[in-house]
Amino acid sequence: MRSALNRQRGFTYMGLLFAVAVMGLMLTLVGRVWSTTEQREREIQLLFVGHAYRNAIASYFASGHRFPAELKDLVQDDRSPEPRHHLRTLYADPTTGQADWNLVMTPDGQGIMGVVSSSNAAPIKRDRFDPADESFKDSDCYCSWRFIYYPNRFMRSLAPSTLTVRPSGGAPAGPSNTFHPGRLSPLIPDSSNPASPLGSDRSLPDSATPAPFGQGSTPN
Repeated sequence: MRSALNRQRGFTYMGLLFAVAVMGLMLTLVGRVWSTTEQREREIQLLFVGHAYRNAIASYFASGHRFPAELKDLVQDDRSPEPRHHLRTLYADPTTGQADWNLVMTPDGQGIMGVVSSSNAAPIKRDRFDPADESFKDSDCYCSWRFIYYPNRFMRSLAPSTLTVRPSGGAPAGPSNTFHPGRLSPLIPDSSNPASPLGSDRSLPDSATPAPFGQGSTPN
């Protein structure tokens, strides 16, 4: 009688261990799916923000045939009697949640032609990019997604090695940050600014809305 009771207890204990193991495996799978989904959303945000910066640089260049010396010049362009706003606000890098963009400089190092993420993480998206982003195909690093504005064919023909990339703070380039999801704040479209070149952000899904530069973009 006692022997049968002990065997029953043994089977119950093994059943509990098996259930715990299955639950642990399921939680691991759910965590991986969540992480992948989160990273895909960050990629959508990075593409949106990168396009916003590229369009703003194009608008700035079209206004005076000069590239901006600093990113803040895109938000407040004082070259004319009436200041222009090529960008609504400065956005943080969605892949790091920080204001740590690398800047693609002109060959003389005096102007900003584009921005590039400082993250070394490998992208999930490998193809099916917009024509302007065709060079992103099969990239092994977000730091290869360079959102550059080329005003003419000559500039476009320049080898990437001739374009200097430096951190937005101006310090020498150091190790890039890896992917750390941050908490995003909603971006409310500015309907009062008809001069803004960023009409496409109004159709962006809420889950893909980037956080403004320096506002609520702290890594988890």
